Amino acid sequence: MFKLNLKIAWRNLWKNKGYTFINVLGLSIGMASCILIFIFIRYEMSFDEGFKNEDRIFRITTNWTSPDGFEESQGVPKPAPAALRNDFKNQIEKVGAICQDGGIIKVKDDAGKEKIKTLEDIFYAEPEFFQIMSFEWLQGNPMQSLSQPNSVVLSKDMATRLFGDWNKAVGKIINYQNRDNFMVTGILQEMPQNSSFPLKIVVSYETFRKHPNERFDNWGNVSSNDECYFLLKDGVSIDEVRGALPKFSDKYFKRDNISKQEISAQSLGDIHYNENLGNFSSKTMSKKELYGLGIIGAFLMLTACINFINLATAQAVSRSKEVGVRKVMGSLRKQLVFQFLTETLTISVFAMLIACVLTEVALPGMRSLFQEEISFSIIQHPIIFVFMIGLVIVVSFLAGFYPAMVMSGFSPALAIKNKVTANAGGLSLRKVLVVVQFSITVVLIIGTLVVLKQMNYMREKPLGFNPSAIALVNVRNDSLSLIKYQILQDRISKIPGVLTTSFCRNPPSSSNNNETNFKYNGTEKANFQANTKIADENYFKTFGLTFVAGKAFSKSDTIKEVVVNETTLRKLNVVNFNDALGKKIKIFGKEGTLVGVVKDFNNLSLHEPISPIIITTIKDNYQNLAVKMDSKQIKSIMPQIEKIWNNTFPENYYRASFVDEDISQYYETERVMGVLFKVFAGIIIFISFIGLFGLISFVATQRTKEVAVRKVLGASTFELVKMLNGSFLLMVFIANLVAWPLAYLFVSKWLSTFTYRIDLSIWPFVLAMVISMLITLITVSLRSFKAARANTIDALKYE
Repeated sequence: MFKLNLKIAWRNLWKNKGYTFINVLGLSIGMASCILIFIFIRYEMSFDEGFKNEDRIFRITTNWTSPDGFEESQGVPKPAPAALRNDFKNQIEKVGAICQDGGIIKVKDDAGKEKIKTLEDIFYAEPEFFQIMSFEWLQGNPMQSLSQPNSVVLSKDMATRLFGDWNKAVGKIINYQNRDNFMVTGILQEMPQNSSFPLKIVVSYETFRKHPNERFDNWGNVSSNDECYFLLKDGVSIDEVRGALPKFSDKYFKRDNISKQEISAQSLGDIHYNENLGNFSSKTMSKKELYGLGIIGAFLMLTACINFINLATAQAVSRSKEVGVRKVMGSLRKQLVFQFLTETLTISVFAMLIACVLTEVALPGMRSLFQEEISFSIIQHPIIFVFMIGLVIVVSFLAGFYPAMVMSGFSPALAIKNKVTANAGGLSLRKVLVVVQFSITVVLIIGTLVVLKQMNYMREKPLGFNPSAIALVNVRNDSLSLIKYQILQDRISKIPGVLTTSFCRNPPSSSNNNETNFKYNGTEKANFQANTKIADENYFKTFGLTFVAGKAFSKSDTIKEVVVNETTLRKLNVVNFNDALGKKIKIFGKEGTLVGVVKDFNNLSLHEPISPIIITTIKDNYQNLAVKMDSKQIKSIMPQIEKIWNNTFPENYYRASFVDEDISQYYETERVMGVLFKVFAGIIIFISFIGLFGLISFVATQRTKEVAVRKVLGASTFELVKMLNGSFLLMVFIANLVAWPLAYLFVSKWLSTFTYRIDLSIWPFVLAMVISMLITLITVSLRSFKAARANTIDALKYE
C-alpha cells in the first residue's frame, strides 16, 4: 500500500513540477539552515562534558558589591584554596588551584643549540586539580608528575611539537622565560576544542609557590588568572556550601565602607555560558544567544512550512475531482490523509537530501564565522542524524497535515461536479499564514537594520582617544633594563613614519584592567575604586588624550605625579578641575601629585560606562611599547620594528598587535550576530517571496477566465495587475503592522545592553515596510503582468 501511495505521490509531484520545485527549494534551504544552527548549538552545549562526577565539580569565584554596582571575577585570592580545604572538610572532597601565565618556551637539541623558541600559555596546577578534573593521562599521574618543583606536564601535541616524538618527551628539559628549567614528567591527552581548559603546558604549583614576587597570604589581591575548583563530597548539597560561603568570606576578607567582597560557587556546567566571568580558553556563548539562534531556526522552518501549506491548500481545488473519485471508489478519509502525507513526506525527504548538500557547502563559512571546528558528521555525532530524521517528520506533519485534512474532507458529490470553490482550500487561513510569514520576515529585516546601525555607530563613535595606526609591541618585565628599553625606544622612534612611542602596561581601552582603592588629598579612602593605567610621559601624545586641566606628568621611573580623568573628580565631588591640581593621590602605597585631568575616554567596551581612571608611572609594570605610525607606512614600518626588537632582545620572542583590532574584539559577538541576521533575513526573504511567487502563480491560473472576461469588457493591463496585486499588498501591509511592536520589543531590549547606543527611530520600521512592500510588488507584478497580457481567446475558446 505504501509503495502504491509513493508511486501516486511521485506522479502528482511530477505533474506539478513548478510548485514541487518551489516547495523543495524552500524546504531544503530552511532545513539546511536548521541543520547548521543545530550542529552549532550541539557543539556549544558539548563544552566541558564527559568529566567524571561533573555534577559535583564547582569553581570558586569572587564578587564585589559597592555603590557603583556588582562586579565578579573568576579569580580568587591565592590563600583561598588552602582556607577552603581547612574550613570545608566535611563538605568538600578535593580542592585544586590553577593559575594561567605565559612566556617564552625554549628547547635545545642534543648538541645544546637552541632548537625551538615559542611563546606559549602555561598553567601552574596543584595535583588535586587533576584529581577533580578527570583528564586522560598518557604517561605519568598528577600526584607524582606535579608534586615536585620545576616539573612540567605537556599535552601530546605540544610534546610532539617540542620533541618530535611524544613518547620520548618524559625526562627532557624545557626552558621558561630564559630563567627556569623544567623537567617533563608526564603527558596529557590533547584537550578537545570544546573545552574551557586549553592545557598544553602545566607546571607544578610548587614551582609557582617559590616565585619571590608571589604572596600566598594576601586576601586583598584577586587576579582573573588564579582559579580554584573543588569536588563536592558525594551526598552533600551545594546549597549547604553556598550557605556557608558568606560566613567564610566575613572571616577572611577585610570589611570597609567601599565594597563588600565575597566568594561564590559556580557549577562546571555554567562556565562556558557565563560571559561575565569567562574562562581560560576565552570561549563563552550565553544560552540567551543559543536560544535566539534556535528561535531563528524555528522561524526559518516555519516560513518554509507556511509556503507549503499555502500552495497545497491553493492547489486543493484542482485535485477535488481526484478526491471525489477516490471517495466514490471506497477510499476512507484516513487513507486519503495518509496519501497526502506521503506526498509531503516524499518532498521532505528529497528536500533533506538537498539540505545535506547545502549544509556541506555552507559549513566552511560557518566555521570561519564562529571560528570553531564545527563538524557535520552523523557517524561521530549520531544526534545530528536523529535531529534530521525528527526534522523530516515534524516538517512533514506541520506542512502536510492541514492540507491533507482539507483535501480529504471534500464532499464527493461537489468534488465530482467540480463545484468545490477556492475558499474550500482555506482562503482565510492562507491569508493568516501569509501575514504570519511576512511578520517574521519584517521582524528580521528591522532587527538586521538596527544591528547594522548600532555596529556602524560603535565603529564611528569617538572613544576619547585615537586608536588607529598604533601597534603594541609586547615587552616582558624581566627585559626592561633601563639601558635596553631606552635603546629599543630610540631605535624604533628613528624609523621613518614613526610619529611617537610610549611604554605602558595597556592602552587606554583594554580588557586587561586593574581596579584599586586610593586616597585623595590625604583623606580616607575614596568610596569607589579607580581603574589604573601605568604609562610613561609620552602616553598622552601617543594616544591623543586631551587635557581639560593641567598637563602630562614628567619623566619618572616610579609614582611621583598622576593624571586622572573627569569621571574621577566628578565622583570625588570636585566641580572646578583646576582646584584638584597639586592635590595628593595615594595609590599602591605611594603618594603622587595630581598634575593633570584628561577628557573622559572609553576605557571599556561601549557596553560599559566610563570608569574613574588614574594614570601614573611604574616602570617595572610596563608590558607594551605603543608605536604611533603614519597609517600609509604601516606595512614598511612593522618589519623594521621586528628586526630592531630581535636585535635588541635576541633571547626573547617578538609579538605585536594593533590597538584598533584589539578593540574590535569587544564586539565579536555583535559582529557575528550582524552577519547571522543578514544571512538569515536574506534566506527568510527569499523563502517568503518564492512562496509568494508560487501563490500568485496559482491564483493567476485560477482566475485566468475572470481576467479574460475583464479584458473583453475593457479592463486595461494596469487595472488587471492592480486587481491581482491588491490583496497581497494588503496582507504584507498588515504583516508590517503586526511586526512593528514585536520588533520594537526585541531591538529595544538588545540595545539596552549597551551603555552607548543609537536612538531607536522610526526609520528602520519604515524602511522594512518599504522593502517588504517593494519586493512584494515586484514579485507579484511579474506574474500578474504575464496573466494580464495572456491571449484572451485561449482562455475563453472552450466556454
